[in-house]
Amino acid sequence: MTPVKCLVVDDESLAVDIISEYIRRLDNLLLVDTCNNAIEAMQKLNEHQVDLLFLDIQMPGLTGLQLMRNLSHRPEVIFTTAYSEYALEGFELEALDYLIKPISFERFIKAVNRYFKNHQQLEIPHNDTSNTFNDAFIFVKSDKMMVKVVLKDITHIESLRNYVSIYLNDGREIKTMNTISNIEEKLPETHFIRVHRSYIIAVDKIESYTSGSLNIQGHNIPIGRNYKEQVLAILDQNSID
Repeated sequence: MTPVKCLVVDDESLAVDIISEYIRRLDNLLLVDTCNNAIEAMQKLNEHQVDLLFLDIQMPGLTGLQLMRNLSHRPEVIFTTAYSEYALEGFELEALDYLIKPISFERFIKAVNRYFKNHQQLEIPHNDTSNTFNDAFIFVKSDKMMVKVVLKDITHIESLRNYVSIYLNDGREIKTMNTISNIEEKLPETHFIRVHRSYIIAVDKIESYTSGSLNIQGHNIPIGRNYKEQVLAILDQNSID
């Protein structure tokens, strides 16, 4: 199968690096080029054949939405942005998908598979993690022992001054001298999200939420200002007003 030719457009170098790395991981995608503004992107699109455009929205000068409107022959577009409020406008322009930063590799694959489905090409296998997650566990050091923690039993994790508390379904609390960021790296993004600099929660354990907090087994967990947009975007996908 001929690789799908991709162009990445984003004014944030970190975002360009992440998406470019995701593209390089997949044999059926080919990174043609990258650029950090929409004007440069227009030139690249004239120079290269591009099948799939990963396009940021908020960029100086010309936004991604404006670029898309001004392309007479445009490739398929997947928007990549930190701002969920542009989703409706993006889909009205017939974008394939709309990815909210930070973008996980699994979510990236799901978006790319929309392209393959539209073009009747073989989709990238989307790992079914349900069975593996039920068996997944980590070991953390607690009371001078390495204690096994089954991931599906975790309700939420709280970072305190000198340690981290892991709360479980059965009411137990496991304390470990660690950082919440180290533990976050071991958790699958499909099941856990960081909602505050001091809290990680298991998505399926949420009992109720507002725009400012979540409730899990009687624990009122705040949603941090810097996390609110991403968290609410994820929760809204499974909400009915």
